[in-house]
Amino acid sequence: MMDIMKELIAVHRETGPRTMPGGEGRTVKLRRSYDAEIEDVWDAITNPDRIRRWFLPVEGDLRLGGRYKLKGNAGGKILRCEPPRLLEVTWSMDPKDEENSKVEVRLSVGEDAQTILDLEHAAIVPPGMWSEYGPGAVGVGWDLTLLGLAMELRSIFLEDKDAWSLTPEARQFIIGSSVDWGAANQAAGASAEDAKKCVENTTKFYAPDPTPAT
Repeated sequence: MMDIMKELIAVHRETGPRTMPGGEGRTVKLRRSYDAEIEDVWDAITNPDRIRRWFLPVEGDLRLGGRYKLKGNAGGKILRCEPPRLLEVTWSMDPKDEENSKVEVRLSVGEDAQTILDLEHAAIVPPGMWSEYGPGAVGVGWDLTLLGLAMELRSIFLEDKDAWSLTPEARQFIIGSSVDWGAANQAAGASAEDAKKCVENTTKFYAPDPTPAT
């Protein structure tokens, strides 16, 4: 059983504005360290056989300039690939909007040979979504993704990710992540009232109250 609080505090979260080709966008930024060599982390985030274990199956022309697609999720174009330190891709459900949604991952070596992963997702947010959900709308998803990567690097494999997502352990992590993104939202200038509303909406989306047994 994992230490949920330890996993939550392992991540530093920020949010802020970003000018995109199509207008004003928003960013979510996450940073966490892994007890693994940088080459191992790079392989875990770029090797399709490993990606499917901790994230989702991926297919496509997986090279610089090629296109990728995650099963049931986003796809896009590989813009930059500089092993083992930098990967940048467009990230969108709709190829027509992909220039307004990009993900950049940077790896570096920190203290005690730990690998530091910095992830930034910048995008133009659909009207109304930011005011209702704030950065947690995508931030919680990225927190879950980085947790999955941590498990992969520890050789922990979940055969049924969907089943795990319904466990009390997963619910605790999701709620904690939502609260932490509310704090990041408030630190970026949101009022306490607006940040609280976003946390409540995000939590209801990712971890709705369990249906009582009948």
